[in-house]
Amino acid sequence: MSDNIERDVMAYDVLIVGAGPAGLAAAMRIKQKSPETEVCVLEKAAEVGGHSLAGAVIETGPLDELVPDWRADPPSICVNAAEDEFWMLRKSGGTKLPTPPQQNNHGNVIVSLANLMAWLAPKAEALGVEIYPGFSAAQPLFDADGAVKGVRTPDMGLDRNSEPKDSYTPGIEIHAPITLLAEGCRGHCTKQLIERFELDAESDPQTYGIGLKELWKVPEGQCRPGLIQHTIGWPLDDDTYGGGFVYHLDDNRIAIGFVIGLDYADTRLRPFEVFQQFKHHPKIKPMLEGGEIVSAGARALVEGGWQSLPKVEMPGAMLLGDGAGTLNVPKIKGIHTAMHSGMLAADHVVAQQSAAGFDKALRASRVGSELKKVRNIRPGFRKGKWFGLANAVWETATAGSSPWTLSNHADWRATKRLDDLDGPAPEQAEDYVTRDLPPRDRLASVYYAQTEHDEDQPVHLQILAPNICIERCTHEYGNPCTRFCPASVYEMIENKAGEHELKINAANCVHCKTCDIKDPYQIINWVTPEGGAGPNYHNL
Repeated sequence: MSDNIERDVMAYDVLIVGAGPAGLAAAMRIKQKSPETEVCVLEKAAEVGGHSLAGAVIETGPLDELVPDWRADPPSICVNAAEDEFWMLRKSGGTKLPTPPQQNNHGNVIVSLANLMAWLAPKAEALGVEIYPGFSAAQPLFDADGAVKGVRTPDMGLDRNSEPKDSYTPGIEIHAPITLLAEGCRGHCTKQLIERFELDAESDPQTYGIGLKELWKVPEGQCRPGLIQHTIGWPLDDDTYGGGFVYHLDDNRIAIGFVIGLDYADTRLRPFEVFQQFKHHPKIKPMLEGGEIVSAGARALVEGGWQSLPKVEMPGAMLLGDGAGTLNVPKIKGIHTAMHSGMLAADHVVAQQSAAGFDKALRASRVGSELKKVRNIRPGFRKGKWFGLANAVWETATAGSSPWTLSNHADWRATKRLDDLDGPAPEQAEDYVTRDLPPRDRLASVYYAQTEHDEDQPVHLQILAPNICIERCTHEYGNPCTRFCPASVYEMIENKAGEHELKINAANCVHCKTCDIKDPYQIINWVTPEGGAGPNYHNL
């Protein structure tokens, strides 16, 4: 389609892309400090919170600042942390270890991030914030000087070949002197702006993990509300970073999940299967037996920390939260840092009316200090579990005062070719067990994410060089997209001519962005589908 389309234009003082922790915190703080400022928030989910996924144990500091009386009317899942456990698992058992200081959760609360955002949105609207769910940002817009001047929303009503259907409606332009990008991990517009303004020129490549999570309803007596359990070890080998979490909620509900660093080397690894194996460990399975899955989802998360933090300002715009990379990996927390970054951005906008100076302000803030203190812990695990643990002890004991900073490397570069791998694939190893807990496979899991896309729309997973998938990837890496995707989006099939081709089941996509990150050729480009499409998380 031609770009010569007449579009409606809406103008605001501040535009925020993303109604997650950073975006809503920024919006509320601006209105609290400057009620006359017109603030617009775009959210790509059909409902605020519908695409929000995290563990999630949160530090409540920023929430206490934004909504001082929030405990009188808390979100629908909000359980006080009561006890921490940290386990190193083996196939048939495990050893309870001292809880790392960063994971001491005294005073914290367990929440559903989806519910927290849905609960916070009306409070933002009560302050005068305009929130538009179901509207994503398709591309950033620039003024004559090259500064960001807002975004354009996607055209609606295009068919699979990008041709207008009867329902066609052109996207609108939303202009603002300042745009705050709070899209979360690997945001679509954020990625474009980092490249355009070379915001990562002086930082290490960002690194990521994939987190998979399920919410279970279990029989009476199998849940201990407030118990927070973290694990390392089985079913991962010593060279692969990751671990499990089990958060005990109220009403006989358990949130369980697993995170795997996307710098894993074995192209044959299946993150979904690792998670399902974890659920069958003898210390974990008894908590779930007799229960049922209520909801499930998956999401990439940023792990690069201080040294991978890009420059977070550019003419006309700023990067916030996970979109910038503010997650604290050793704490296994990023909601408080995302909210703090949003509030800091709000204070900066109100005081300066410009993005200039925000990068320095963020690095000098408590968010920057927190990330710098733990900067060497996650990259230490690139040398394996035991070195990583020893390094973590050192960095914790010295409060991050080491005179060095370990480097990060792009995750996709860590993937080994099939010819360079020894031994059986992980699922063929003797370490794996026969499983009988639901879900039976990835397609069954997608059902619990309640994901939905109109199948007659442009495919939002763009393969930039399709020939590579067959001519090279099949032989060199065994098409890892068919394994690392938690939703069976990618499938190698035989066409009518008897040739192999890659089938993209875009309707399954849960918007985790793993494919955009881990593809070893970097030829998968995740773009925003029509607004409102994707998963619909509740209580997760």
